[in-house]
Amino acid sequence: MLKEDFNEGLLGFLDASVTPFHATHNMSMMFTNAGFIKLDEKEKWSLEAGKKYFVTRNDSSIIAFTYPKVTSNYLMVGAHTDSPNLKLKPNPVIKEHGVVKLGVEPYGGLLLNPWFDRDLSLAGRISFADTKGDLHTTLVDAKTALAHIPSLAIHLDDKANKERTVNKQTDITPILTTHQDKFDFDDFLRWQLAQQGVEDVAKIYAHELSFYDTQKASYVGLYKDFITSARLDNLLSCYVGMLALCSVDASKPMLFVASDHEEVGSESVSGAGGSFLESVLKRVFNDVESYTQMVRSSLLISADNAHAIHPNYPAKHDPHHTPYINEGVVIKVNANQRYASNAPTIAKFAQTAEVLGEKVQHFVTRSDMGCGSTIGPITATRIGIDTIDIGLPTYAMHSIRESAGSDDAHALYKILVALDV
Repeated sequence: MLKEDFNEGLLGFLDASVTPFHATHNMSMMFTNAGFIKLDEKEKWSLEAGKKYFVTRNDSSIIAFTYPKVTSNYLMVGAHTDSPNLKLKPNPVIKEHGVVKLGVEPYGGLLLNPWFDRDLSLAGRISFADTKGDLHTTLVDAKTALAHIPSLAIHLDDKANKERTVNKQTDITPILTTHQDKFDFDDFLRWQLAQQGVEDVAKIYAHELSFYDTQKASYVGLYKDFITSARLDNLLSCYVGMLALCSVDASKPMLFVASDHEEVGSESVSGAGGSFLESVLKRVFNDVESYTQMVRSSLLISADNAHAIHPNYPAKHDPHHTPYINEGVVIKVNANQRYASNAPTIAKFAQTAEVLGEKVQHFVTRSDMGCGSTIGPITATRIGIDTIDIGLPTYAMHSIRESAGSDDAHALYKILVALDV
């Protein structure tokens, strides 16, 4: 696939995948269109050699895989569907000072300052009963700018450019309307459902809704050097892993897993610390001997974003491990096992890249700074699979708008398609 076509598809995927639920739905549609068969965890599986399958959990995590006649030496690609955001509280309505505000709870380690003065919309899922008493859950996306969080004018905050802090409870409540007398939250949720064609709603029981920036993903730079968007961490890796699996022949043992809740530790029913991947693998390889042989002969590529050296803050990086935008995929290493890379897994990945003529870079965090982690060590620990942590160099990670190179994701795609275990 040409880089231009690859990136145009990426931009569309980023715009459409405003929550983990929408990302999982979009990937499900992509896999269906590519000939994958949907499985249900609640039903008995009867897999046929030569076919391709996928399964979801909690509407927010997905696993897709080929099932060739020779089922060993799997290449697995792991990513996560969630991104830091502002989640709506269960009882969010605040009517004061002439406006209606909605109370939110920060999800993950997000940069708060960039959320001010943005056009925000709302998306997620709503669970309700119809007039027969049957329960349903529907994805919703308002798609229009519903709210914003205005900054305090500098005239009223003369220290704004020196000591800007944000109170998570009081300072970041999005403003929805000035019509306090007209606004009813239940009616607002019903309007969200009606936008999806759902009219039979007797009672709304629960919602999981998040605010997101309505600005579209785009190219930036004199030569379209960058792709900027919300949720690059980690929809960028989701897109690459999904497309790589769709591009390989069904005879290649390959699996893609995108899990929810990585940004808050992965400890959930649909997170990498949960049972989802292990359960799927044990249903595919349903005796201990074949399961263990497959795991120990396979390789997991834990794909997440990597910190590119910031040109304005170079001292924040180890000077000998400074990834650059558009200079290749980053191999992430940490002596304290915050990343799961080791010498053999690094060599395997780097050799494939070398054969293709693709560059790789290395990232090690400064020894006097803390290091983040990924699904790599979590999955390696739970499954026992050899793992390498890699990433695509990124600026402004966990901002409402991140930026990455327009070359790097396509380079990773080519490596994954070519990589054999």
